[in-house]
Amino acid sequence: MRPFEYVAPKRLREAYAILAQADGRTVRPLAGGTDLIDQLRVGRKRADLVMDVKHIPELMRLEWGPRKGLYIGAGVPCYRVYKDPVVAQHYPAIRDGAMLVGSWQIQHRASLGGNICNAAPSADTVPPLLVYEAIAHIGGPRGEREVPLERFFTGPGQTVLAPDEILLGVRVPPPPPRSSSHYLRFIPREEMDIAVAGVASLVALDSRGVVARARIALSAVAPTPVRARDAEAVLEGQRPTPALLVEAGEKAVLATNPITDVRGSIAYRKELVKVLTRRTLSKALADLGITLE
Repeated sequence: MRPFEYVAPKRLREAYAILAQADGRTVRPLAGGTDLIDQLRVGRKRADLVMDVKHIPELMRLEWGPRKGLYIGAGVPCYRVYKDPVVAQHYPAIRDGAMLVGSWQIQHRASLGGNICNAAPSADTVPPLLVYEAIAHIGGPRGEREVPLERFFTGPGQTVLAPDEILLGVRVPPPPPRSSSHYLRFIPREEMDIAVAGVASLVALDSRGVVARARIALSAVAPTPVRARDAEAVLEGQRPTPALLVEAGEKAVLATNPITDVRGSIAYRKELVKVLTRRTLSKALADLGITLE
């Protein structure tokens, strides 16, 4: 591993000063390090300075308000997210995704912010955040800004973050009334593997039992996590039926641009999207008292 300096600022302004004074050096924020340290070890990434952000209070916030929604700081470890009763009640898909990041030991170190910034197409926490239309909160010495999480990713391993910016956290709007969500993935092994395909679905029903809002997001089937808007449009304004869920699965495939690799072929990944879309929609509807399978 190439040598690097290590710093652990205690305040956000200290982190901003480090970024401002980098003077061409590569600064890598470390939230959990479960991806970064291995990437540095094998040479996939380089760093002149590693900045541990877990000591910054603003990045460790996990807060909820019925009007503002949920705020997850970039340094909050996965176990805090999935064990939080508010997340479990109001954002079940986010709980699902956080529970799938590595082993229990990894989950006590790895953060949602790190999983997001690693920008893997297969990231398990991202599709659940996309169905809730989460917003990335970004900061640096030049100020702070917000970007819809859907536009945060520019390619595999690539984001909109400038060299002097860090992810501070994600804002998740309040869930719509009478709604539920779930995330499922398919992996070759039972645990601790990378998704061949993953799907998060959110469904909200009106007082008549008609789909008022549908959101579907996919992982591991395109260069970045993507929304399946054609599938969402099929569902909205309709009463849920088994046939409607099958059609939504077919339409979800239109959002994919998968590759063939050692984990699965293009055709296999597309078929998985169909199945996982139906299953996540069925699970969300079952939470709302509608059983279709």
